[in-house]
Amino acid sequence: QVKIPAGVHEGQAVRLVGEGEAGEQGGPPGDLHCYIAIKPHPIFTRHNNDIVCQVPVGFTQAALGAEIEVPTLRANEKLTIPPGTQHGEVFKLKAKGLPDLRSSRAGDELVQIMIEVPRKLTEKQKTLLREYAGTEALDVMPAKKGFLDKLKGILTGDEH
Repeated sequence: QVKIPAGVHEGQAVRLVGEGEAGEQGGPPGDLHCYIAIKPHPIFTRHNNDIVCQVPVGFTQAALGAEIEVPTLRANEKLTIPPGTQHGEVFKLKAKGLPDLRSSRAGDELVQIMIEVPRKLTEKQKTLLREYAGTEALDVMPAKKGFLDKLKGILTGDEH
């Protein structure tokens, strides 16, 4: 049996003293070095001692803000996303990551928001979205406004 310490990284070795091959000329057995290969997790990825979790939310949750449940290594946690949350935005859950082997500090969990756009809408939903689309203003969508300004500059030859 091999005890794997919490927080061990891919490729690190765990040494088992005296569990290796027999020593030369009747000497004591050597050490056995077990190199760690970490199986990918279906939900979490790792970045040093931090873990990353991509969480899907609806576009209305992102636009209006919401309290969502996100998985952590131990249990689900509530996370409040503010109104206007953008696709790919990252929120940090302090000390919800992996333990550091050399200190008592734990890494963080980084929650990346992935906004899902519905593939099928009811007629009522389509009508409501068309009404909303008629009220959109570019000044509240800085990324779109910046893109359109750049495109206009390219078309007019005034790229600065």
